[in-house]
Amino acid sequence: MAEKELTIDFEALLKDVNADFPVYQTLDEEGKVVNENLVPDLSDDELVELMTSMVWSRVLDQRSTALNRQGRLGFFAPTAGQEASQLASHFAFEKEDVLLPGYRDVPQLIKHGLPLAEAFLWSRGHVAGNNYPADLKALPPQIIIGAQYVQAAGVALGLKKRDSKNVVFTYTGDGGSSQGDFYEAINFAGAYHANAVFYIQNNGFAISTPREKQSAAKTLAQKAVAAGIPGIQVDGMDPLAVYYVSKKAREWAASGNGPVLIETLTYRYGPHTLSGDDPTRYRTKEMDDEWTKKDPLVRFRKYLTEKGLWSEEKEEQVIEATKEEIKQAITDADRVPKQKVSDFLKNMYEVQPQNIKEQIEFYEAKESK
Repeated sequence: MAEKELTIDFEALLKDVNADFPVYQTLDEEGKVVNENLVPDLSDDELVELMTSMVWSRVLDQRSTALNRQGRLGFFAPTAGQEASQLASHFAFEKEDVLLPGYRDVPQLIKHGLPLAEAFLWSRGHVAGNNYPADLKALPPQIIIGAQYVQAAGVALGLKKRDSKNVVFTYTGDGGSSQGDFYEAINFAGAYHANAVFYIQNNGFAISTPREKQSAAKTLAQKAVAAGIPGIQVDGMDPLAVYYVSKKAREWAASGNGPVLIETLTYRYGPHTLSGDDPTRYRTKEMDDEWTKKDPLVRFRKYLTEKGLWSEEKEEQVIEATKEEIKQAITDADRVPKQKVSDFLKNMYEVQPQNIKEQIEFYEAKESK
């Protein structure tokens, strides 16, 4: 008697995996509430504070771009368009939580406690930009794509072993979710139920590589399934939804339940970095226009104005105050002594071999002239 052939419906299996990752949204593009259940419990003052931070970030992006073009800043990764994804998520965490940023996450780092002048020094590659205040719970921005995820998993396990109620939170882009470090980190943190919240800021492109060419997965949030941790997708242009999801994820992780992976659907209006990238070569005007309609500042501005909490005058005050803050910070950064070759050698070696001592003496002699 012939054995009955086992039938496996692979399409159905894929359909089941892809079915459970809806996009969480609170505000639509017109700033209207579309889901009352996702309206966070924020006071009027807190709503204004969040909007202020987002406007501050947009101005910082504009001024940093100008400073870079003037040769007064070094490396810079534009952030315009990602204010809700970045600042509304950060708003859900506490000062004692540990931030591990990527190179585009400098706004969160400053809001977490890094002086703006030191952020500018970091952009210039100055060692003083990495001398963090003792009470700043953060590491410098990671340039290696996805490496901050592995670091976050280790720090999160440390918090877990100390019975801490604080958490680690870290960010990467959609391209970072294709890195080996990404998988290793969420798997490790999940296995040990470590206190971590992982963000994938899906802005559509890994430099110039479109999201759809990076992975066959329908969402990036579903990559959490393999690590046995919750994955969730949220409208990354909606500050209220980002905050709500982030707050709930933090509570889950801080309670000892293990990590959460959050994919924010967002967009960067500028190039990948100001180091030669030209987004017009891989993005269309129609695409830019479509995402401009979803601008997180416009959406939140409409919502707060309707509630009587925001005005054109208030926004102008924030813009002018931010410009003054930036002006003072760049002046402070300019006052820091320039780095010398002898300093590089001294910083590299705690115990200097004879040949390095000779090089230090050589360069110090040249530098003293």
